[in-house]
Amino acid sequence: MTKKTKTSRYDVAEHLRTPAEMAAYLEAVLDESGGDSAAVAKALGDVARARGMSEVARKAGLSRESLYKALSGERSPDFETILRVVRALGLRLHAEAIGQ
Repeated sequence: MTKKTKTSRYDVAEHLRTPAEMAAYLEAVLDESGGDSAAVAKALGDVARARGMSEVARKAGLSRESLYKALSGERSPDFETILRVVRALGLRLHAEAIGQ
């Protein structure tokens, strides 16, 4: 008789506990996404779920449903939505020169 191993889907949002961890995760995705805006949106969705999607939606001035759609990773939300979500998460985007 063999014992079956039960697996579950990994959810990064369950492991993002502090604002520093959330910021580090988002920074890593920004660095590694190669400009894939859907990947960045998905990462923002992960952070928003870790924080509480309803709270983030309220602070961003969006409905919870539209926030889920915008940050699903299936499409690229407009930049205004990204900025509103980043602000609602208490994060800040920044720029730095590369290769110079």
